[in-house]
Amino acid sequence: MERKKVLLVSLGCDKNLVDSEMMLGMLQEAGFTFTDAEEEADAVVINTCCFIHDAKEESIQAILEMAALKTEGRLRALLVVGCLAQRYREEILKEIPEVDCILGTTAIDKITEALEKIFAGDCHNYIEDCNREPVYGRKRVVTTGGYYAYLKIAEGCSKHCTYCIIPKIRGDFRSIPMETLVEEATGLANQGVKELILVAQETTMYGCDLYGEKRLPQLLHQLNEIPGLRWIRILYCYPEEITPELITAIRENEKVCHYLDIPIQHGSDRILKRMGRRTDRAALEDIIGRLRREIPDICLRTTLITGFPGETREEHEELLEFVDRMEFDRLGVFTYSPEEDTPAAEFPDQIEEEVKKLRQSQLMELQQEIAWEKAEGMIGRQLTVMIEGYLAKEQVYAARSYKDAPGVDGYVFVNTDRSLMSGDFVTVTVTDSYEYDLIGEITDELA
Repeated sequence: MERKKVLLVSLGCDKNLVDSEMMLGMLQEAGFTFTDAEEEADAVVINTCCFIHDAKEESIQAILEMAALKTEGRLRALLVVGCLAQRYREEILKEIPEVDCILGTTAIDKITEALEKIFAGDCHNYIEDCNREPVYGRKRVVTTGGYYAYLKIAEGCSKHCTYCIIPKIRGDFRSIPMETLVEEATGLANQGVKELILVAQETTMYGCDLYGEKRLPQLLHQLNEIPGLRWIRILYCYPEEITPELITAIRENEKVCHYLDIPIQHGSDRILKRMGRRTDRAALEDIIGRLRREIPDICLRTTLITGFPGETREEHEELLEFVDRMEFDRLGVFTYSPEEDTPAAEFPDQIEEEVKKLRQSQLMELQQEIAWEKAEGMIGRQLTVMIEGYLAKEQVYAARSYKDAPGVDGYVFVNTDRSLMSGDFVTVTVTDSYEYDLIGEITDELA
């Protein structure tokens, strides 16, 4: 049988990327081959996102481009997968007839069956209940370069913040069994993965549904024992769920990076309540203070939403003051995006885009000052970094420290005449800083 070539386009978050890598693994086992060239593809699979307006637009544009390719070129099959597919399946099929098949968020295990049916001239759509047991334990084709990989530890979310559509698309929070995660992580380490990045819509709730209690600390203990892993990084920890046991596990397991991504969204009590968040400003300051006392070198990343419906100028100023006071190491700001079928989209006091963007720029200007000072404070210090690649034009290596998650944080640029490989760990002394990045020179041999 002719080996069909598949182009898989993965959009959106790192959790989506894990789904894409599992689909690649299933397709590979079924005998499909892969291409990055759309003109060579027999089939295109687009794993979509619709978390915010811009993500939705990117997904729609990608579908339209591939639909045109199917009309004009050799493309024989177009599958749309993931969040946009789950949420707007009827609209997609009606408005873009070139789409052959829709797979919902918990139907990615149907990918090979769907493609085979399309090529046989027979297909139907695969939309499962979004609360179906998540797909896990499948072979993955790691697409991140081989030395770091994401480990999705749960699916869905049960928080129901007023601005967020995820629970309706991805379902309630469902943990993946611990033994499955340890087995998957061991397999990734055996393939050469050195940094494991734990992701979920909310990692801190891991285990509650399966074991009746939070089990993230126990999972960290087990992952810490896997040979070959050097770093374990935790993303998306909701502040109200950070326990003393979790702080202890981060501090005591040597492979766990002293880095936490804590999405807090705002610093005004009234806005936090309108968002449906479970914390107030005092609780946020308490947990941030506790983390910094117990893990003095911890790097804290957060995300904020500005321009939420009803946010007054005074509440924006309150958020600026909060950011100035907390001095987060890493910070990103989204302008509020009204998502249909969410409570916040129906709030009467929506804010103009121009005001949202002005407030976003003010927050980022403040954070840039904070980041600049923190980067300058690193000069003269030693850091262990992982090499990501070589920039031939600048003749430097790009690397990341424990303070830097891939794709969202900065780099440490390493000056050296030595020949290094991606995934190598070296110790550097920081010699200079530039905006969000650091510059260093190698102090020792491979760390």
